[in-house]
Amino acid sequence: MSHSSADISARHGTRMTRASRFARGMRLGTPIFLGYMPVGMAFGVIATTLGFSVLQAGLCSATALAGAGQFIALAVMRTGEGVFAVLAATTVVNLRYVLFGATMSPHLKNMRLPTQAILAFTLTDETFAVNIDDQRRGLSSGASMAGVGAIAWIGWVAGTVIGAAAAGWIGDPTTWGVDFAMAAMFTALLIAMAETKRHTLIGIVAGAIALGLPELSRLGIHIASSWFIIIAAVTAATIGLVVFDE
Repeated sequence: MSHSSADISARHGTRMTRASRFARGMRLGTPIFLGYMPVGMAFGVIATTLGFSVLQAGLCSATALAGAGQFIALAVMRTGEGVFAVLAATTVVNLRYVLFGATMSPHLKNMRLPTQAILAFTLTDETFAVNIDDQRRGLSSGASMAGVGAIAWIGWVAGTVIGAAAAGWIGDPTTWGVDFAMAAMFTALLIAMAETKRHTLIGIVAGAIALGLPELSRLGIHIASSWFIIIAAVTAATIGLVVFDE
């Protein structure tokens, strides 16, 4: 159900301005900010090991805001693959945002196109979770969702810049376990998004496929490692669609 600004203000017992709703969204998104800072720092450190400058790493996060997708891009680049492989891997990983956008769209239809574009740009797993929960409680508005997205963007970009700038002082990031950041992020996403046993089972299938693909080389079937994630994700999703056809 869509709620007007007046309805939202009434629920709060006062008339809220657009600025106050934006500020409220930033407060709601503060936990996201705190979570994005360290992960953004990990991305910045890893990016510099691949030759990114501080500016390049910062611009990457500022214009993409796709945490998991950005880590995947770095992982594929590390294998020496080309642009197509990077784009293919990040596209598959980020396809979930199409579903997130479709879920949010009924709540955005009365908003102006520029506002919708801003919210689409700041759509992540975490901002989606916060905004959809706020919407279900009847308290969300375009300004509050923009506030959530803004604080998330600040945390991710600031973390990236700090990590990239401090990479020289940190030294070899593997000694700090930073190279595990991507695996940790995806594990956290799986735990957060696996709401049923079905979701968990499909995640396990995807992991098993990804781990099993390298063994095909024993049979003379050689597949570039950059394709493991793509093949595992698409295959597991297809199996899930067929088995759980409801």
